[in-house]
Amino acid sequence: MNEVSPPKKPTRIQRERTEEILSAALEVFSRYGYRGATINQVAEEAGMSTPSLLYYFKDKEVLYKELLHRTITLWLGPLQMLSDMDQPVDEICAYVARKLEMSRKFPRESRLFAGEILQGIPRAHDEIFNPLAAIFHSKVALIERWMDEGRLARRDPHHLLFSIWASTQHYADFESQIDVLSPEKMPTLYADAEAFLIPMYRKLLTPEETTP
Repeated sequence: MNEVSPPKKPTRIQRERTEEILSAALEVFSRYGYRGATINQVAEEAGMSTPSLLYYFKDKEVLYKELLHRTITLWLGPLQMLSDMDQPVDEICAYVARKLEMSRKFPRESRLFAGEILQGIPRAHDEIFNPLAAIFHSKVALIERWMDEGRLARRDPHHLLFSIWASTQHYADFESQIDVLSPEKMPTLYADAEAFLIPMYRKLLTPEETTP
């Protein structure tokens, strides 16, 4: 009986080339979206021929889904870190800061994810929403418990998380708009955003002192 040989591990050069292709694809897809991007554009961005690229990824959809998988894994990280700490207000403010840092360091990933959401997740609905929904609802339950315990002001936890996403990811998704409207803000954009957002959320979430 013939034994099936295990698949060969990619060489260092193959791993490096794969990462170069994914970086090029991220640039193209975040700029043009799935529909507007072509595999030829990705190959050109990666500095290789289209047949060479197709050796690594058989078509545009396979390449795009790999990017989405990596992006959702990256995007879930800050939310997963939101944990049951003694000071919930500090914990949520730290989450806001982490989300801003994600937008600063990974603007292309943010725009790729936003573009897919706008299209209704036609290619990876379950792969994206199943893990996101599980983590989202667990954090909503945690925030509700903090509120029941009087450690957070009573706010809608769903809209709280939505507002954090909107206010932090805006800086990546609409960077070109900010650059046109407020070019003088660009050099210190994220530091200024954190200085604005953290006190706002702290005030919103700090319970009012009750008179005995």
